[in-house]
Amino acid sequence: MAIITLTTDFGLKDHFVGALKGSIYQELPNAKIVDISHGISPFNIQECAYILENSYKSFPEGTIHIIGVDSEPTQENQHIAVLLDGHYFITSNNGVIGLLTSEINPEKVVEINIPNPLHGSFPVMDVFIQVACHIARGGTLEVVGKPFDQLKDLIGFLPSVTDNGNKIIGSVIYIDNYGNVVTNIRKKFFEAYRKGRDFELNARTTKIKQIHNTYSDIINFNLEKGKRKGAGDLLALFNSSEYIELAIYKSDLNTVGAASSLLGLDYRDTITINFL
Repeated sequence: MAIITLTTDFGLKDHFVGALKGSIYQELPNAKIVDISHGISPFNIQECAYILENSYKSFPEGTIHIIGVDSEPTQENQHIAVLLDGHYFITSNNGVIGLLTSEINPEKVVEINIPNPLHGSFPVMDVFIQVACHIARGGTLEVVGKPFDQLKDLIGFLPSVTDNGNKIIGSVIYIDNYGNVVTNIRKKFFEAYRKGRDFELNARTTKIKQIHNTYSDIINFNLEKGKRKGAGDLLALFNSSEYIELAIYKSDLNTVGAASSLLGLDYRDTITINFL
């Protein structure tokens, strides 16, 4: 039985997540359901795309990913099913899949057109669950839809370059549970324009001149403990997904604070890098 994952902005207060799982179990009593996240900020496509990109590869090929963010169908927000990198994604054509298709060409894309669909206010339940269960039983995408070639790009996700390649202008795309600030600047993109030069990363009034590879790289273990940097100190690093992240070492929003609060950064705020 294929694994079915759920990624939504439904939260956990309401009945929605439980109802989805119950509906799947009615169809597939032996289903394997995994929650990726139900804490996506409402209608935040960039945040959802970032979480999806960093989670789906941990699952075996053949996994079915249901994405319940901005899922109400319209003429410009079609329901689609995508086979990409050996995984199935059931979502709306709102750009959320664009971060994946920017690097990997999908094997199949169909616009969902199942017989006698319900047209209520809960399309993830009414449509996506039916399609996921069909695939989990071994069904094909051709049965649930027709070929589709109008996938939307993820708008505003990529950083820009100005000043003849001497400046990168990025933005905050995600703030995690620790208050760490993830930018949309990837290591590969950064190094392509750096070309070995020194740099200054600017986050509001804060300037950073070094990017680490791990959180603990901030500590110089050759120094006495009282003279080292440590908990509560700011650093930049390439996170596990190779995006530039700003963090407070061993951050705690209730004690030492977090990068988001101490720097005053929020979703879509600007981060710049000047090459010297």
